[in-house]
Amino acid sequence: MSDSSRARAALVESVPTTAAAFSPLYQQIKSLLVKSLDAGEWKPGEAIPSEIELAARFQVSQGTVRKAVDELAAENLLFRRQGKGTFVATHLEPRVRFRFLRLAPNEGAPEPAQSKVLDCRRIRANAEIARALEIKSGDPVVAIRRLLSFSDTPTVVDDIYLPGALFKGLTADLLNDYSGPLYGLFESEFGINMVRAEEKLRAIAAPDDVALALGVAPSIPLLCVERISYTYGNRPVELRIGHYVTNEYYYRNSLN
Repeated sequence: MSDSSRARAALVESVPTTAAAFSPLYQQIKSLLVKSLDAGEWKPGEAIPSEIELAARFQVSQGTVRKAVDELAAENLLFRRQGKGTFVATHLEPRVRFRFLRLAPNEGAPEPAQSKVLDCRRIRANAEIARALEIKSGDPVVAIRRLLSFSDTPTVVDDIYLPGALFKGLTADLLNDYSGPLYGLFESEFGINMVRAEEKLRAIAAPDDVALALGVAPSIPLLCVERISYTYGNRPVELRIGHYVTNEYYYRNSLN
């Protein structure tokens, strides 16, 4: 069987025999591209094949491929560089990195945060963590507490929970020795690429341990942000609960 025949067979076999089989062809190509991303065929930061090459691979028109790639770029799974091609999104790319950073100062331009890991250990998932990460209660998770400061002022305490099976070898030393964005570490060291997140926000009184870490009075109002981050295939791989001091900062969002 030729390469093109195998590609066409893969496309046909990938389509379920339900109503979803009637999805537009470009959506089917998009699904195949996501599967290739998930399988690591193209690594974060690497160029994917050209639209002409992908069209030949899947035996579809170049316009169909372009529409699939356009959607993946709009979803920040891919990004284009003028005159250079299309690349797999990476959290080492500034515009991707800051897509997940929602805190902005009341005045002036955003500045890099100073990160300090306060704790990193393996624990057993309780019911809440297990539900968020779609694992079993009692499964191992990596629990991280870190402090983010801006201009040496403690501003955010993050409690982060990661599936232990995906993050073997993640330690406080590894976290503290890494100078880039946290999601960049997950990507480069563990092959986990965070592609989207869902968040819930509410105001709460500062818990005593969080107030101590932030150096604020107990029960002071804080913004609590609960985030679940997903990798390819809509699989949850991070639960993050952040407590934010918002005296000098606000939480920003764009609604499109």
